[in-house]
Amino acid sequence: MLCGFGLREGRAVAYAAQCGTATRPAGYRTAARVIRLADRLGVPVLTLVDTPGAANDAAAEHAGAGPAIADCFAAVAAATVPVTTLLIGEGGSGGALALAAPGNTWVTPDSYFSVIAPELAAAILKRPPEEAPATADQLRIRPQDLVDLGVARGIVGPGAAAPEAVRPPGAAG
Repeated sequence: MLCGFGLREGRAVAYAAQCGTATRPAGYRTAARVIRLADRLGVPVLTLVDTPGAANDAAAEHAGAGPAIADCFAAVAAATVPVTTLLIGEGGSGGALALAAPGNTWVTPDSYFSVIAPELAAAILKRPPEEAPATADQLRIRPQDLVDLGVARGIVGPGAAAPEAVRPPGAAG
């Protein structure tokens, strides 16, 4: 998890970014702290989601994975500043949802949200591996599915206008 503050068009923005691997409890705790600090400072937050889920090994459990994820959920939910989420890759399980802003989540064309990867779901259902795409269709995890279901506000790609919540007031798209 990478967290911090940066500038976008001259305005401060806080960020919490998953990096494509299972997120450890310390990452969720850091993200929650940054979100709460940004809220106190009146700085909007951008979360970038790309994880197969939360780390679930013995060390993660010992380090308090459950409470750390719950605290991150609470920080996002309690924020009074705009929190915008961009799903940039894999959005696996509660590990991804902990950083997802309710009502202000956007997706890229090659991203997906799922409680389980289509390949694993096919295996659980005792389907051959080549049925993973059909299983993905049934799971409705693709970007357009997420928009149709109301999970995401829209699909953004390179060169697309920034979502409203991360634009400075009065700035054009």
